[in-house]
Amino acid sequence: FSRFSCFICHEMVLLDNSNFILRLEKIANAAKKDSSFTLTFKRYDGNDKPVPREGRPPLPKPETYMCLMRAQSKSQKISTVVRQEDVPAMMSMYSQFMKSKMDGLKRVKKVKSKAKATKG
Repeated sequence: FSRFSCFICHEMVLLDNSNFILRLEKIANAAKKDSSFTLTFKRYDGNDKPVPREGRPPLPKPETYMCLMRAQSKSQKISTVVRQEDVPAMMSMYSQFMKSKMDGLKRVKKVKSKAKATKG
């Protein structure tokens, strides 16, 4: 039973765009305390099958490509597919998320070089 439950926890969950952002916020809040999370963007053509071997008919080319967004933190993995017409709405939700979660960054102090100090 424990092997089966462990298998389920590593499974990728495909969500719609708004639920993806909500779950991403939960992952970011959990990761803020003691870990980190990664977010990846990938061009997606809608084919879930591997590229066929030589001599076999190729996979059909899509009319438009989509974007596959994946987030991973420890054992949680979530993903969503963003269609071309949904990109502006998704990017605005994603930018709001980034603005709200980037409060832990430290400001880098600039070091003045001697050349700039003598010039001005």
